[in-house]
Amino acid sequence: MNDISTGFLFGILACLIIISGYFSGSETGMMSLNRYRLKHLSNQGHKGARRVEKLLERPDRLIGLILIGNNLVNILASAIATIIGMRLYGDYGVAIATGVLTLVVLVFAEVTPKTLAAIYPERVSYMSSLLLRILMKVLSPLVILVNFITNGFLRLVGINAAASKTDNLSSDELRTVVNEAGSLIPTRHQEMLLSILDLETVTVNDIMVPRNEITGIDVNDDWKSIVRQLTHSPHGRVVLYRDQIDEVVGMLRLKEAYRLMLEKNEFNKQTLLKASDEVYFIPEATPLNVQLLKFQRNKERIGLVVDEYGDIIGLVTLEDILEEIVGEFTTSITPSLAEEIIPQADGSYLIEGGANIRDINKGLQWALPTDGPRTLNGLILEHLEDIPETHISIHIAEHKMKVVDFSENKIKLVRVYPAA
Repeated sequence: MNDISTGFLFGILACLIIISGYFSGSETGMMSLNRYRLKHLSNQGHKGARRVEKLLERPDRLIGLILIGNNLVNILASAIATIIGMRLYGDYGVAIATGVLTLVVLVFAEVTPKTLAAIYPERVSYMSSLLLRILMKVLSPLVILVNFITNGFLRLVGINAAASKTDNLSSDELRTVVNEAGSLIPTRHQEMLLSILDLETVTVNDIMVPRNEITGIDVNDDWKSIVRQLTHSPHGRVVLYRDQIDEVVGMLRLKEAYRLMLEKNEFNKQTLLKASDEVYFIPEATPLNVQLLKFQRNKERIGLVVDEYGDIIGLVTLEDILEEIVGEFTTSITPSLAEEIIPQADGSYLIEGGANIRDINKGLQWALPTDGPRTLNGLILEHLEDIPETHISIHIAEHKMKVVDFSENKIKLVRVYPAA
């Protein structure tokens, strides 16, 4: 290289630094891409995204290509810098060239392009993929050889680099993605998506109407009483039973009962029982996401919840599950819940012991524990592990609670203060 001018060598060295920066930026840009956005853009027909996705099908080969190019360029740059240093400074030129080149490569071929690629990974990746695709075809024999050797070493330690890798998200990871979406997804939609993810952790036992609140009609009552209950029922369907709720005989649609009243000359218990539908039973531990699909598959909208002994413990409807996703169809505190929660002037709330903890949390934006008892009464009894006395005060989940009324072996009324 004695015939080559020093100025020309400086020009070649500058070009090599730029090429090194290209490879460094390409590596960071490719590895920093949002794979799900890349997949979306590729499906939308974005040419750059499709090129990058094709290259990332074998990340080991892509990294091999980039590192081959980067190392070749850096080694050549080091050799040229040494020649320039020796020409300018003699024997001391090697040390000077090494120090200066290290600084130049670090700033202009590593830190700067990689930082730029980390900030704008899509722009860098889509542009660099044009040349990388060509280089992959030209240097494919060398890339395959290098990968064969490196993958052989990896297999010795039990790693198969060529194995297909999936980017599947778990429920917890998807929940994090939704939370991090920010303004890209409206807050209300985020809440609905998170509620759908929570369906698998909530069972029908958590949202059911308890047994003592089920509206039913005893078919052994006198006929006038039955008709009066039918005409005054606020629900679209009622449970028919004999003597007690465990002796259920059917589920009656009120519309069908009204039709029979108007069209049939003889409207009696027999025709009423014939018009009732077969009862649909649901195990208490069924997750909501499973039960939602079962409602759809079986064309049902309501079912009675049974425990492990077959006893009826509650009732759940399709609307109850939908409200877990979209929220209450009325106000933040439903009319039934408004009767159970009474705000006080001092900021506290008088809450009935039978109030559902999940409903309390939703209505008041609290975080009382829901992994145990369903009702406030059960929560306090579990915490005390004893039958409480009236006016006893306790703290649960940073909420001060004071038992106001206790009778018939259960807490009837509690004063609860918001968390500090």
